[in-house]
Amino acid sequence: MSGSNVVSSEFHTELAKRRDIVNIRLKKLINEQLDMETDLKKAIRYTLEGAGKRIRGVLVLFCCELVSGRVNTNAETAAATLEMVHTYSLVHDDLPAMDNDDLRRGQATCHIAFNEATAILAGDALLTLAFEILSKHIDEESLALSLIRELSKAAGPAGMLAGQMADLKAEETKPTQDLVEYIHMNKTAKMFRCATALGALCGRADKKKYEALCEYGVKIGLGFQIADDILDVSATSEQLGKTAGKDVRSAKATYPAVFGLDKSKHFAKNIAEQAVDSLTPFGAKADSLRQLALALLERKS
Repeated sequence: MSGSNVVSSEFHTELAKRRDIVNIRLKKLINEQLDMETDLKKAIRYTLEGAGKRIRGVLVLFCCELVSGRVNTNAETAAATLEMVHTYSLVHDDLPAMDNDDLRRGQATCHIAFNEATAILAGDALLTLAFEILSKHIDEESLALSLIRELSKAAGPAGMLAGQMADLKAEETKPTQDLVEYIHMNKTAKMFRCATALGALCGRADKKKYEALCEYGVKIGLGFQIADDILDVSATSEQLGKTAGKDVRSAKATYPAVFGLDKSKHFAKNIAEQAVDSLTPFGAKADSLRQLALALLERKS
């Protein structure tokens, strides 16, 4: 990987600042929903206020700042709505009919803390509210439409939902490289690409920069998911904030299941390097995104 192979303390400080921006925006947007049913709002706040890493939202901010020199209100809104959609996917993924998990972000999953019906409705509310907010809070109609198009495509039946469906079906088959790559691309990488695309659009990136950031998003998303697969095998539930070892017990199609742990680590490193290489058009200005690729590779939770 080009540049320093050590994640700086300054980067972690900047990452925390961006995470705070996303969290503040999320809280403000939910508080503004005065007509929302009380118990539904309580469940939504519970799921959003868990200790999430906000990597996708942070990516929106980093990419906007990279191409425009600053984080703007549109990017903050886009980052928050992306995290709403991501959180909805986790709430539904944890349901008994899906992965049937009882721990997420270091706390009881939504259906455990409340009940299954409330969890379903909270997820539905987060998904639909995200698009309502984009339609109302983005200051230019054409930009709002572009953001909605990107997010709906990434999260929809040819994106994240396709990956989740394949992930569930894979429990009944022997995992292959093609299957794992399909699941990871659709379930995770397309949402990371969406994050970089939203940031690029909010920052008014030209076509070359937009495409470079989208390529970075795909690669870093794949690397993130491979690292997640590895952590499921090597980390504890306390470190992860979710149930460790679940992939193996559920016979999930993962990189370690197909390639083993050592080869999976090699794949993760190689994809992180590819992500960094896609940032060449930006020069030193993209150092934060380079550091992020390394940080995600080395994460322990």
